[in-house]
Amino acid sequence: MNYPILTFACVLGLGLASCKKETNETPQDPTPAATSGSVTFSFNNQVDGQPLVLNTQNYVNASGETFNVNIYKYYISNIKLFKADGSHYAEPESYHLINQASPTSRTFTLAAVPAGDYVSMSFMIGVDSTRNVSGAQTGALDPANGMFWSWSTGYIMAKVEGTSPVSPEIGDAISFHIGGFTGINKGIRTVSPSFNSSALNVGSTARTIYINSNLNEWWQTPIAIEFSQTASNASVNGINKTIADNYADMFTVDHIQ
Repeated sequence: MNYPILTFACVLGLGLASCKKETNETPQDPTPAATSGSVTFSFNNQVDGQPLVLNTQNYVNASGETFNVNIYKYYISNIKLFKADGSHYAEPESYHLINQASPTSRTFTLAAVPAGDYVSMSFMIGVDSTRNVSGAQTGALDPANGMFWSWSTGYIMAKVEGTSPVSPEIGDAISFHIGGFTGINKGIRTVSPSFNSSALNVGSTARTIYINSNLNEWWQTPIAIEFSQTASNASVNGINKTIADNYADMFTVDHIQ
């Protein structure tokens, strides 16, 4: 009888079965968590809930005056996203020119935001004082974009041009260029539109923040602007400050997707 050979074969078979079983039960490594993600900002310019259409659509301000718009531009800069513990992410080189005449300008993406849950944000309407005195700029800050006064007065933070039948200006023009980076009448404002109890979860899935901008806030709250009395301004003065104070609340978050 070949019992030793049979015994060896059994032991070998059991050993192989045991090894195979152990191999099958070895857990697979989980997919590593994302360390960063993208956040897109999408701006929807409106007038009291109506879509802003350049050149053809008529609107009514808080004083009951009819107007239309042919130019609407503003700077969004120094974007920051905040976590509940107070830590934050600040976008580097954070300068974006929103131009109603250019649909692509109204959407931009922050591509490498650290992963995590963000509960609030802030950004500047305008261009910070450092970039106002830094010499020739490029990209969104290129003077060729028509948003620059001079090297002494700096950038136009926001601009509206159009017409109104009550305007005393030539051609019924309305024209407001809000600027100034120093002094009590400066046009820079830092704002923090609420997430409305939502959270911005940044990770493997791309996120988008949809933001509405109400142009009519330029002319109302805290101080009403009547085109029949004031239809233009391109100086760093009290009117400049009033309009900047007014439009500080023109942004609301519609939703986060």
